Amino acid sequence: MHLHETFTVAIDALRANKLRAALTSLGVIIGSASIVLVVTVALTSKKFVISQIESVGANLVWVEVVKTPDKSQPISHELTLQDMEAARSIPGVVQVAGTSDLRMSVVAEGRVRPVTLIGVTDGYQTIKRLVVVRGRYFDATDMVSRGKVCLITAKLAEKLYGHESSVGQQLRMGELTFTVIGVFKERVETYGLSDIQDESVLVPFGLMKSYTGTDVLRVLDTQAGSAEEVPRVQKQVGALLRSRHPPEAEYNVQTLTAILVAAQNISLALTIVLIVIAFIALLISGIGIMNIMLVTVKERTREIGIRKAIGAPRRDILYQFLIEAFLISGGGAVLGILIGLAVPVAAQFFLPGNLRVPISPLSVVVAFVVSCSTGLFFGYLPANNASSLQPIESLRYE
Repeated sequence: MHLHETFTVAIDALRANKLRAALTSLGVIIGSASIVLVVTVALTSKKFVISQIESVGANLVWVEVVKTPDKSQPISHELTLQDMEAARSIPGVVQVAGTSDLRMSVVAEGRVRPVTLIGVTDGYQTIKRLVVVRGRYFDATDMVSRGKVCLITAKLAEKLYGHESSVGQQLRMGELTFTVIGVFKERVETYGLSDIQDESVLVPFGLMKSYTGTDVLRVLDTQAGSAEEVPRVQKQVGALLRSRHPPEAEYNVQTLTAILVAAQNISLALTIVLIVIAFIALLISGIGIMNIMLVTVKERTREIGIRKAIGAPRRDILYQFLIEAFLISGGGAVLGILIGLAVPVAAQFFLPGNLRVPISPLSVVVAFVVSCSTGLFFGYLPANNASSLQPIESLRYE
């Protein structure tokens, strides 16, 4: 019964000073909203960055020859189709592909543009997870017959043909004329992390081999069955190439692991920095609560004296001011959390369709607990001062 009366008195006191209570809770609102927003932004950015990196290829291990700029590369050092076929036998490898590229100029509709011609083997679409927007991808006949067919990026199709359909159009590169059978794009933009650029043209590797007269691969891609198998596959691919080529040949065997770890570490560091800033905002708001409550104690000294004179115990006075501090901080926390949740929901409409804003339930709980704890911690000193006042001295206070 005493606690219920104390709670009622605390609410009445806050109602009597609505503006002061609202302004006092403003810092808590900002701090708790900041915690939710910071964690949400961190999770979203982390998800976005990792999706960009992973879009290069799932569980991918890729190999390139380490070139020596001051001397020509021996042909025995180059990656070949035989290396690619040998990589299929590595335990844990589920798919392999190879590419070679050549800078050329394309002539279409009387316009000339520089492009990257990429010869691809079977399995390339699976590893790179390419999406065919219009038309079709290469079939087995295209790969074997060396037909003069190609796929172009969606951005190149727009630049060359505008709104006109590009499928079936003729494309001249050098002495060869190709028929466009499809338009493709990467499932997620990789911003230069893959060998596909905005203006790339894919052709069957057999046709590229016939045109260049060599079966040399610039990049050898191998896809592991799972992320756990990637380190082992990486080591075995390196060992395979060392066994098939001269000892002085060097190969750069890369995976997404290092890039993913770096991205996760950067995201974590930024999250920690922003959360610290949010906690500083809560600290400042807690100091504001303490100052306002101290002023409140001074203003209500006579009221406290009357309550103690008619029998209110020290505990009830202490609880009253702690409840006021809790209501200010708790109410501010709830309002701040609602704002912190509303902003990502509203922002979702302006984000790409494949990007979803994750809401962390833990951030909501942490924001509420920390905000309320801040209010109680900084509210204790004023509450203790109020409960320690002597009734006679309080009644004399004017």
